[in-house]
Amino acid sequence: MSDVTLFGFPRSVYVQMAGIVLTHKEVPYTFHDLEAEMNAPSHLALHPFERVPILRHGDFTVYETAAIVAYVDDAFDGATLTPGDAQQRARMNQWISAVNGYYYPYLIYHVSHERNVFPQLGIPSDEKVVAHALPKVEVCLQVLERELSDSGEFLLGPQLSLADFFMLPIIHGFGFAPEAQQMYPRLPAIRAWRERMEALPTMKRFRAAQPPRAPIEHARKWAVSHRPKY
Repeated sequence: MSDVTLFGFPRSVYVQMAGIVLTHKEVPYTFHDLEAEMNAPSHLALHPFERVPILRHGDFTVYETAAIVAYVDDAFDGATLTPGDAQQRARMNQWISAVNGYYYPYLIYHVSHERNVFPQLGIPSDEKVVAHALPKVEVCLQVLERELSDSGEFLLGPQLSLADFFMLPIIHGFGFAPEAQQMYPRLPAIRAWRERMEALPTMKRFRAAQPPRAPIEHARKWAVSHRPKY
């Protein structure tokens, strides 16, 4: 029995980030699906801000994705995903901050929720939310396209890092939106990077272990509690 447990729900891009890093580091772990417990006392006991993921390793519990993946990279054997060079490490952290500050809010919170999450629950898309986000999505994708064109194989060049595993679930999740299907064909560097990432043994193992995509039932509350309004 593994003494590592990852708590969350499968379609959360942040839960996926943590799961991918655990998979890459070959850390055996148990997944505890919180779908039926979201915002309940058992969830609050793990994360006082009612978010996911949460990692438990023995008697140690940590929340917030950046803290989780940094801990996994430090605490377990295997090739490190954190550069030793200070400038490269700063670039990695810059990308992680950009994912949190720009890519997730616009590609996922605005567009993916409106195009995928809510419609799968019978909730119509709010076109104002999508319209507000699309110019910012375009900026995000153009920055990523330019940087990947310059860096080559991965976000930091030849070295795979935590930054790549932060970005991939965002690009994958947004990819189900019709807007992404129109944008991605004209972004060859992003397409090539995504193909390289998905071809990694890590990603093949991770994808094979995931359940079928199903509606996020607790997201019905999101339409009331924290949907953007414009």
